[in-house]
Amino acid sequence: MEHPSIYLEPDWVNTIRTHAPDSERRGILGNEQLALIYEQKWFKFLVPEAYSGLQIPLPRQVRLEEGLAWANGSFGWVVTLCSGAGWFGGFMEAEFASKIFNDAKLCLAGSGAATGAAVITGNGYVINGEWNYASGVHHATHITANCIIKQGDKTVLTNEGSPLILPFIVDRKDVSVIPAWKFVGMMGTGSDAYQIKNLAVDKEHCFNINPKFPVVDAPLYHYPFLQLAEVTLAANLSGMAVHFTDLCSSIFAERIQRSATSMLQKDKLTDILNEVETRIANARTHFYTVVDRSWQVVIDKSTLSEEAAHEVSVASRNLAKVSRESVDTLYPYCGLMAANPETELNQVWRDIHTAGQHSLLTFDA
Repeated sequence: MEHPSIYLEPDWVNTIRTHAPDSERRGILGNEQLALIYEQKWFKFLVPEAYSGLQIPLPRQVRLEEGLAWANGSFGWVVTLCSGAGWFGGFMEAEFASKIFNDAKLCLAGSGAATGAAVITGNGYVINGEWNYASGVHHATHITANCIIKQGDKTVLTNEGSPLILPFIVDRKDVSVIPAWKFVGMMGTGSDAYQIKNLAVDKEHCFNINPKFPVVDAPLYHYPFLQLAEVTLAANLSGMAVHFTDLCSSIFAERIQRSATSMLQKDKLTDILNEVETRIANARTHFYTVVDRSWQVVIDKSTLSEEAAHEVSVASRNLAKVSRESVDTLYPYCGLMAANPETELNQVWRDIHTAGQHSLLTFDA
């Protein structure tokens, strides 16, 4: 299985990693990192070509995101989450979408949680709510938010009797950011909360996601959103796990050279690293086989069966699980430097265990 780094230019990696410590201290991506993103249009991975986006095929996007997460966890995560929202451009009316997505510094942040409400008015809605964990919110141009739809004080119900929840997109200037990211890892993501108060928007700010009937008729927008989210997040954990094993390889090599390390210990270090690298490689190989196959099915048939979609979910969650467990297998053999928050090794360990708490990757499919 190829190493994630093959999809990145050395200069890119240098820029990402050189500014990673400062990004972690400040709790937001640095200007040099953002300049690289804008230059490469990475926030536009999923934006339709009609709106100056890359509309990149899913298999290539996932490999690139794994590479970016290998370079740095926070950097890869922000690119993945903010570019992922660009997929919504395939479901918005063209005139409205063109006003948003043609921005050269486009960045969409948001939350999938329905912790807001949108009250129907004559020409649109009035939005109120507060949402957590909006990666990239500090440099976002627009914000997406899921809202429970209300008619007056009453909740609008679907045909099945559940509350109707619809996504909205609003200008960043209409949103208040609330400092709230106080976790051990992914410090550079700036994943703070945001609030919207009594914001009146036209109905065009609300859109409906249906991969069977996208506005932009292309394979990317026929791919199911749940599986799209799962594969991109799993690839991030995989990239971080490979980064961790790379660092361990150097650490173990140095320990093996020490005269104080016994032959038994040297063999253990060699064996455990080989076992973990093989385990990750096998999980990555299976994952990409499933992703590539599912993508071809969507190209051929414009849809993915429930069985095929479930296979993608299983492969994604398995890769996430293997990535977490592999890092924990190696951690005890790294010495006290693994517990030092100022080391790169500890930063990767904190990142993967923070990102790995995402609900989409926690339970088996």
